[in-house]
Amino acid sequence: MTDFSGKIALVTGGSRGIGAAIVARLRADGATVITCGRGERPADLAEDVDWVSMDVSSGEDVSALKDHIISRHGRLNLLVNNAGVQVEKPVTESTDEDWDQVMGINAKGVFLTCRGFIPVMAEHGGGAIVNIGSISGNHADPSMALYNASKAFVHGLTRSIAVDHGAQGVRCNAICPGWIMTGMADAAFDLAKNPAAAKQDALARHAAGRFGEPDDIAKAAAWLLSDEAGFVTGQTFTVDGGLVAASPLQPGLS
Repeated sequence: MTDFSGKIALVTGGSRGIGAAIVARLRADGATVITCGRGERPADLAEDVDWVSMDVSSGEDVSALKDHIISRHGRLNLLVNNAGVQVEKPVTESTDEDWDQVMGINAKGVFLTCRGFIPVMAEHGGGAIVNIGSISGNHADPSMALYNASKAFVHGLTRSIAVDHGAQGVRCNAICPGWIMTGMADAAFDLAKNPAAAKQDALARHAAGRFGEPDDIAKAAAWLLSDEAGFVTGQTFTVDGGLVAASPLQPGLS
């Protein structure tokens, strides 16, 4: 276990799935955790986790979140940009509203929180950022055009932050999850003509012999945020059970 005692951490989109797992891991490792989302405070969220209802795609909301954290906690040491949405459409079927939603949360939201909190980190001796990207930012999933593009943006922004703000003591890395069993994964499988067959085919392509769980990403995030990863910055880490390392040939057909 890592030790984040005395650290103040913000995890966006921490109400469920990967975000909830990261919140739980950082809290268990001793951090004071703030998380946020567009809805009401989740009923199952630990009482000592600071919840803020807000929209990361809103500059005003992010500014208010920054003021809240500084007023209540005084600083921010760790930032995980996890909030995200997906729309299951190709480019030709995507609307302006789809663009605003996906790029607003997945891309602009990461930009706004990083822009807002990097100076806060730098003022207090630096900090660490983990952005949740996706293997879809490097390998396009069908009928997920805006999602794929938004995650490619996250990867590029991650490298730029590392280069531009390393001298201020700020590290920035991204995790690229593969098939992690959340509601978003189920929605992607539902696009297939035969979802059950598609899921079985995807499972067969995993060298690890299983799909990922939210805690797999939480463990990677905790390491990247820790001092043990102090010489790691500007990197995109694929955590996918070996999915994209494999040949497209199904096992037994080569």
